[in-house]
Amino acid sequence: MNRKAVKGGRGTPVSGNDKPASKPAHRFTSDDLQISSFKNMMTQFDEAARRLHIDPRFLDLIKLPRRSVIVQLPVQMDNGTFKMFTGYRVQHSIMRGPAKGGIRYHPDVSLDEVQALAAWMTWKCAVVGIPFGGAKGGVACDPEKMSRGELERLTRRYTADLMDEIGPEKDVPAPDVNTNSQTMAWIMDTYSMHARHTVTSVVTGKPIELGGSRGRREATGRGVLFCVQEAAKHLKLNLRGAKIAVQGFGNVGSVAADLLAKEGSKIIAATDVHGGVYNPAGFDMPKLLDYVQKSPNKTVARFPGSRPITNEELLKLECDVLIPAALENQITEENAHEIRCKILAEGANGPTTPAADAILDKMGVFIIPDILCNAGGVTVSYFEWVQDRMGFFWEEDEVNARLDLIMRRSFAEVLKLSLEHKVNMRIAAFMLSIKRVWDAMVMRGIYA
Repeated sequence: MNRKAVKGGRGTPVSGNDKPASKPAHRFTSDDLQISSFKNMMTQFDEAARRLHIDPRFLDLIKLPRRSVIVQLPVQMDNGTFKMFTGYRVQHSIMRGPAKGGIRYHPDVSLDEVQALAAWMTWKCAVVGIPFGGAKGGVACDPEKMSRGELERLTRRYTADLMDEIGPEKDVPAPDVNTNSQTMAWIMDTYSMHARHTVTSVVTGKPIELGGSRGRREATGRGVLFCVQEAAKHLKLNLRGAKIAVQGFGNVGSVAADLLAKEGSKIIAATDVHGGVYNPAGFDMPKLLDYVQKSPNKTVARFPGSRPITNEELLKLECDVLIPAALENQITEENAHEIRCKILAEGANGPTTPAADAILDKMGVFIIPDILCNAGGVTVSYFEWVQDRMGFFWEEDEVNARLDLIMRRSFAEVLKLSLEHKVNMRIAAFMLSIKRVWDAMVMRGIYA
C-alpha cells in the first residue's frame, strides 16, 4: 500500500475557535493495522521471546491486553441533535506500574488499532525503564467536521465514562493523533470535577499553566538526537557535516533536524504531507523552520533555494542518517534494497517492516528501533507525572538532563544485548523490554 508521508508528532494547542490539527492524508482502518503494525510487532515480539527462552505457555500473559473497554458516547451537537460516538480504552499491561498511553480522535479508530498501540506502549516504557505499563485510547470521530464545543462535550463525556478506568495510579492518558494539550486540559478538569479536587497527574501533555512539563514538546525529537549521537559514537561516524534526511517534518522530525543541525550536521532533505525539498548543500535550518511556521499549510514544500523531492525519493537518498518520522510501513521489502543510509533512526512507530529489517541487516544498516528511538516523549511524560505528584516543577535544563541520562543509558543497554546475542538492535530492544515485564510478573506472581 502506498502511503504519503505526513507531518509527525502530536496535535497543536487549540485556542479561540481553532480546531485540532488535521488528520493524516491516509485514513487507517483496522485492516491496515492488523496487516501492518500489529502483525509486525508480534513477529518481532515472538522472535525476541524465543531468544529469551520464555516458556511459551506463559507468553500470552504478557502479550494480550489485560482490559479493553468500549463506551458509547451520546454527544449533543451544535444543531441540537444527539450523535453517538464509540470510544475505546485498552490497558495492555500494568505489571510495572500504571498504564500509560495516548488518546486519538479519528474516523477509523477501532479496537484492533487501539490494542496494537497499547501493546507498543508497554514495550516502549519498559525499554527505557520508566515505571509504566502500556495503554491507548481513542474515539471514532472526525474532528475536522466538529466544532470546538462539540469536541469539548465529546471529551468530557468520554472522560466521565472512563472514570473507573483512568487515574494517576491506574491509567494516565496523553495526547495522540488529533488531540492536544487543550484536550488534556478538558480531561483533567472533568476528572477533577468528579473527584471533587484538582488532579493534575491524571493526564500528561497538559499546558504548562495546568501542570505540564517544560521540554515536553521537544522531548521525542530530542530523544532521537541522543540516540543518533550514541549510534554515531558506536559506528565512529562524525556527525559534524553528516548528511541527514528527514521524512515527516512535524513535531518529531523538525525538532530532531533542528537539534542535529545545531550539532553541525547537514539537513539535506525533508518531506511532509504537502511535499518535500532537497538541497545537497544542506538547509539553513532557522530559515526553513521560519518558512514552515509562516506557510499556510505549515509545509516545507517550495522552500526557496531547494528542489522538490517526493517521499519515495527521499528514502532512497544517499545519506548518513535517515529519520523516518511519519507513518508506519514506509520501508518495506520492495524499497529496502534502495535505502542508502548508515543509520536509520525511527522517529515514527513501525516505519520498517520485519521483511525490510532482514534486508537492511544484510546491507549493514544500523537501525535504532522505534521503541527506543522515539521513547523521549513518554519519558518526559513520566517526568510530568512525577512533577505533578510532587507539586514541584523542574526547569527545562533539568528535564533535558534527565532525558539525556535515560536515553543514553537505555541505548547502551540495548546495544550491549545486541552485541552479546548477535542480534539487531530491534530484537535486542524487544528482548530488554520483554524481560523487564516478564521479571516483574514473576516477582509479583500470578493471582489466579
